[in-house]
Amino acid sequence: MQWYFVAALLTILTSSQGILTTLSQSNGHYTYDYGTVPFLAEFFKLVVSSLLLWRERRVLPSTRMTTEWKSVRLFVIPSVIYLFHNNVQFATLTYVDTSTYQIMGNLKIVTTGILFRIFLRRKLSNLRWMAIVLLAIGTTTSQIKGCGEASCDSLFSAPIQGYMLGILSACLSALAGVYTEFLMKKNNDSLYWQNVQLYTFGVIFNMARLLVDDFRSGFERGPWWSRIFNGYSLTTWMVILNLGSTGLLVSWLMKYADNIVKVIAFTFELTPMVLLSYFF
Repeated sequence: MQWYFVAALLTILTSSQGILTTLSQSNGHYTYDYGTVPFLAEFFKLVVSSLLLWRERRVLPSTRMTTEWKSVRLFVIPSVIYLFHNNVQFATLTYVDTSTYQIMGNLKIVTTGILFRIFLRRKLSNLRWMAIVLLAIGTTTSQIKGCGEASCDSLFSAPIQGYMLGILSACLSALAGVYTEFLMKKNNDSLYWQNVQLYTFGVIFNMARLLVDDFRSGFERGPWWSRIFNGYSLTTWMVILNLGSTGLLVSWLMKYADNIVKVIAFTFELTPMVLLSYFF
């Protein structure tokens, strides 16, 4: 499979992610527990990766699988980061519209470029650094509204909480991406085995997050597994499928391309996303 085909498919999926998440809301609020969505998405990725690993081992019994705990435990860190990132995404979309969400998502290129240089010791050309700076400036200025004759209580077009969450999401995405790429290229293990480790921890930590929410609410609504599908609609299931498929494609790019390709694919999604959000 060619990286540019994966990047194109990733562009399509991510351009619809914000729109689907917004469409799953009712009057600006989620009718379901959005913490269950990342859990089911992680479970979906784990099942698919396990099936692909099983098929790979049948074809190639010598498939490399490192099972030492000192290697497996390294996947705990990106799983925790992705846990926070997935939940921050849902919170961000309660404050900003899909276009603003996507524009702020381009900050991932800025944070990824910086982390690339610090942690992976990858050198970027001056032209790329100039592009990163221009992107940061463009993202900021696009959110400054012209007051004109309207009331101008705030300089920005969305609540400050939305921008703070958007920046946090960009930082978490870049950190998780760079760290995961480091792990996947550090050894020669099967991609599917690496995914199984990553998504197993993802399922565990998302379950723990849901249990913590239950304890904090005093189990007023009962345990999370008894209401996991409450308020779900077809759009909610599409969000889960979208998140799961996106994660699988990203892991492929991490293994055989790099984070720069991933964030460039995310940048290309802006135009189709704006057009789709206009109609939906």
